[in-house]
Amino acid sequence: MDVPLWAWAAVLAVIAAMLAVDLLAHRDAHVVSVREAAVWSAVWVSLGLAFGGVVWWAYGAQAGGEYYAGYLIEKSLAVDNVFVFALLFTYFAVPREYQHRVLFYGVLGALVFRAIFIAGGTVLLDSFAWVLYLFGAFLVLTGWKMFRHRDAQLDPSGNPVLRLMRRWVPSTDRYHGQRFWVKRGGTWVATPLFTVLVLVETTDIIFAVDSIPAILAVTQEPFLVFTSNAFAILGLRAMYFLLSDLMHRFVHLKAGLAAILVFVGVKMLLLDVYKIPIWLSLAVIAACLVVAVAASLRATRDRTGVREVDRTPAGSRGAR
Repeated sequence: MDVPLWAWAAVLAVIAAMLAVDLLAHRDAHVVSVREAAVWSAVWVSLGLAFGGVVWWAYGAQAGGEYYAGYLIEKSLAVDNVFVFALLFTYFAVPREYQHRVLFYGVLGALVFRAIFIAGGTVLLDSFAWVLYLFGAFLVLTGWKMFRHRDAQLDPSGNPVLRLMRRWVPSTDRYHGQRFWVKRGGTWVATPLFTVLVLVETTDIIFAVDSIPAILAVTQEPFLVFTSNAFAILGLRAMYFLLSDLMHRFVHLKAGLAAILVFVGVKMLLLDVYKIPIWLSLAVIAACLVVAVAASLRATRDRTGVREVDRTPAGSRGAR
């Protein structure tokens, strides 16, 4: 797949433009309503699907299918991120009107770190083909662990990054609007909002350890890996505000995500035996997600109210 430099530049320009629009639209601190989140979610999903159509038109059905498979994998695994974000925001009592700012810079950092991970993974695969099987085994193991610990609960107080922050970074316990740093007594100190941002960034780096190998299972084309990741991540903030009050309903989602990771891991391990068609990969990934969501909604259809986040089975992929 020969992607010209101008195509890379155009994609990066579109991403930068959309981030700028999103930042301007939320420059004033306010609580993001469900309606607003739904509109932005529709915008991001439409943009991601439309870009897949462009790839299909320009490079054919195989490339288009690989993009959509990667996009669907990242989009489904991103729901797991939402669980952790909800947990962190609740633990630190982050006012809802400040949450978008944290997520905006969190996504910005995620795009940079994902690009680094993708470049590193591609170089590894080009130099050492056997690494693909290592990735496959890792995904199978990760999926199995996720399934076994699907009801595990996270305790942010035990996070080693948080302990380091509290020990070495001067900070205040009070929020100061949307500011990450404030000056007190001639010294700059971090606000709780900065601490949450650091935890969001480090959590996403841990999540990338799963999601990047998973996408490499369906395509090793750097352009498709990056764009499917980028367009899925861009909608992460809107997804959070849309689903944050429904976390208690997704009781079987972890099992579905575990099945997806195991499937793509097995797909990697079987490359020399049988190459699973991209259409079948798309069908299996979509089926796992649909079944998990449908089973969750059915199991919780009689529940009312919102369950406390700290009781949500949000055992993240980072809690290995």
